[in-house]
Amino acid sequence: MPSTLLFRDKTYPVPSRISIRQALAMIGIDPQSVLPTRKDELVSEEELLQEGDEIKLVAVISGGAKCASTAAVNAARRR
Repeated sequence: MPSTLLFRDKTYPVPSRISIRQALAMIGIDPQSVLPTRKDELVSEEELLQEGDEIKLVAVISGGAKCASTAAVNAARRR
């Protein structure tokens, strides 16, 4: 029985007994762009997939606006 990776409404069947990192490479997903979870708990990319595993991949999001306190600290440093 294969394992399954779930990402953005797509299902990817992958072999069991390989690492999550290897499975990600097989389906062309950069391991640094996702966080693997099993039953809503983070798991290591080095963990081996077990028969019937269902791993949900959560996209990593970065960026955003600076917070007001950061702007205030930077302004204070310029004085």
